[in-house]
Amino acid sequence: MGLISVPGITMMLKTIAMSYTATVDAATIQQWINAKLEPQAIEQELLVKGFDASAIASHLKEYRRLKNAKKQFTGFVCMAIGAFLGFISCVLTILNPVPELYNIILFGLTSLAILIIFLGLYFVFE
Repeated sequence: MGLISVPGITMMLKTIAMSYTATVDAATIQQWINAKLEPQAIEQELLVKGFDASAIASHLKEYRRLKNAKKQFTGFVCMAIGAFLGFISCVLTILNPVPELYNIILFGLTSLAILIIFLGLYFVFE
């Protein structure tokens, strides 16, 4: 421990042991995603390279997060499209601009909007 003395103030400094952590390389993880590697294969690859258990866990966590991010984005886009179609269906049903298409708009477009929303929910919560 070191002692620092400033006029009127004396402070004790505590030395902190440096810890070396492996940083997660985004380019390597993107290569794993493109190669569609399984987590077990990634774990074996990292063990061969000499990574410790905590570094392997952080790499696998980041791999899963990035892999699921694309599905979640697709899900949110599907939900937005479904919500927009549902809104259009609601407005067209209320306004009834073409009476011959009333049933198609009310039942067909609304059903399609609900299906697209549920597809988006599937992607988000998968």
